[in-house]
Amino acid sequence: MPRNQAERAVFALLTVIVTVHAYVFYSLYVINAGALMAAAGEGSVLSAINKLGGVYMLGSNLPIWAVVLIDFAFAYSLEMLMGSPLSFKLASKVFDPAKTHPVIMESAIICATVGLMCPAMSFIAAFLYYPYYAGFSAVSLLASWLKLVCFNFPFAFFTQLFFIQPLVRKVFKTIYKRNEALSAEV
Repeated sequence: MPRNQAERAVFALLTVIVTVHAYVFYSLYVINAGALMAAAGEGSVLSAINKLGGVYMLGSNLPIWAVVLIDFAFAYSLEMLMGSPLSFKLASKVFDPAKTHPVIMESAIICATVGLMCPAMSFIAAFLYYPYYAGFSAVSLLASWLKLVCFNFPFAFFTQLFFIQPLVRKVFKTIYKRNEALSAEV
C-alpha cells in the first residue's frame, strides 16, 4: 500500500500510534489489573496506578504518558527497521504479490509482521518492566519474555488482523486520496 519511504513512515506511524495505546491498555487492564489493584488496595486499575505513583518501568514508577512514549519510541523504531521491510519479504517468499489476491497478500504481511514484532517487542517489554528491585537474573528475564509472548501473541494476531490494520489502511487511504485530489486541482 505505501508507495515510497515517506508513505511507509506515515503508515508505520499510524500503526504504532494505535498499537501502542492498545497494548498499554491490554497490559494494564487485562494482564496486570488484578496485581495492580491488589498491590494498591484499590478497586480500579486507574486508582491503583495513581496510588502506586505510576506504572513500574525501568526500576521506577512512571506516569502512563511516559510509558506510552517509551513504548512508542521502541515500537516505531523496530517497525521501521525490522517489521515493515522484513514482513513483506517473508510474505513474498510464500505468495507472489503479482498473482495473489490483495486481501490474502495483506493478511500474509500482517501475519509476518506479528510474527516478527510480537517476540521482539515482548523482549523489550520484559527488559523494561523487569523487577530490578529483586535483583537481575537472565533466566527470569527469559521466562518473563516467554510469558509475555504467550500473552501478547494471540492479542497481537487478532487485533492486527481484524481491527488495527483495517483501521490504519482506511485512514491511510483517506489521507492519501485527499492529497492526490489536492494535487490534481493544482
